[in-house]
Amino acid sequence: MGFIQAAVGAIGGTLADQWVDFLAPPEQLAPTAAIFPAVAYGQNQGRGSNTRGSANIITDGSKIIVPEGYALLTFQEGRITGIVTEPGAYVFAPNDANSKSIFTGGGFVDSLVKQSWDRFKHGGQPAAQHLAFYVNLKEIPNNRFGTQSEIYWDDAYLGAQVGALTRGTYSLRIVNPILFTQQFVPYTYLGPNASVFDFSDLDNDAASQLFNEVVSSLAPAFSNYTNDPSKGNRMARIQGDSIGFAQSLSKAVEDAYQWNSARGLEIVSVAIQSIEYDEDTRALLSDAKKADALSGSRGQSFLQQSMARGFEAAGEHGGSGIAMMGMGVNSAGSAVNFQQQGQNAPYQNPFQQQAPQQQQQQAPQQQAPQQQAPESNGVAKLAEFKQMLDQGLITQEDYDAAKRRALGLE
Repeated sequence: MGFIQAAVGAIGGTLADQWVDFLAPPEQLAPTAAIFPAVAYGQNQGRGSNTRGSANIITDGSKIIVPEGYALLTFQEGRITGIVTEPGAYVFAPNDANSKSIFTGGGFVDSLVKQSWDRFKHGGQPAAQHLAFYVNLKEIPNNRFGTQSEIYWDDAYLGAQVGALTRGTYSLRIVNPILFTQQFVPYTYLGPNASVFDFSDLDNDAASQLFNEVVSSLAPAFSNYTNDPSKGNRMARIQGDSIGFAQSLSKAVEDAYQWNSARGLEIVSVAIQSIEYDEDTRALLSDAKKADALSGSRGQSFLQQSMARGFEAAGEHGGSGIAMMGMGVNSAGSAVNFQQQGQNAPYQNPFQQQAPQQQQQQAPQQQAPQQQAPESNGVAKLAEFKQMLDQGLITQEDYDAAKRRALGLE
């Protein structure tokens, strides 16, 4: 039982003119349609006349067209009796010894279809009538997803758990039409006068189930992507890497729901339209941006500019300010050295290293007699404190306290 090949390749109006009655896909199909009944065409050479609607009955001697990118399945009493995946024109001849029960023209469905056919083929003599359906083997676009609340995952780059709202679309492909129809598609879409199985149909409970499974797989998919060293561990790259994130999402849905191995489906690409991070994640991202900006040669440039501005401000307030900036240069240089050594290097406080030397230098000064009058000495110290206040080294409260002590008010 099966089909006799009448013509191979692209099918157009010329071949339709030769067959008064033939079956073909319905017109004006949505790109998200996955399974739909074959339609019998008659008068006007199959163009503009649909004489039997969706009565997808195929009998002995029926002529049928299989376009590029589609598979044809025949059913009897809910079971598959034949399959064609090679484009062309065929005659259904179940009793002809030369007919074939399966055609595969190679490509991505070849080995899968052959294995599934051996598992699901229906033996015995067929009845007079079969039902014919087309299965869309093309990439099916515009399958939407979105989250109503934040999803959370562990992010390797930030080293913390992050959360976000996200929405977008994905495309999928039916890689095994036998598995898809046998294991997933409800019978209401495989009977006489069946409606079109459309992934975008809100009343299609099976399609809604796939939507829910994709949403529940988003968190592990984000985790797969951001913790993959080959992706650079950067979630900022997700929105520009539709194929890479699709691989992460496909793995997540396969691990949880066996889309490929049990249903014959795979996710091809994902387009993320928006990612809205929660407040804690936005703060982490802000800190990460600052750390990136201050790393390497760019950080050294920022530091030099900051030092130059500090020297300029100190010069406007006198030499003591420049001296204090000089002390700041030493500490800043130590900070840069620490950054260049890496985060794993032991940190040494530069002020602690200078402490013994400063104590040795300050000891004689403490024993030396005061050379300045108390009034002038107090004014000088007050000026130093004012310089420190202007440079942001002390607070206004510290300065006010020093001022009171210098004036002898406490």
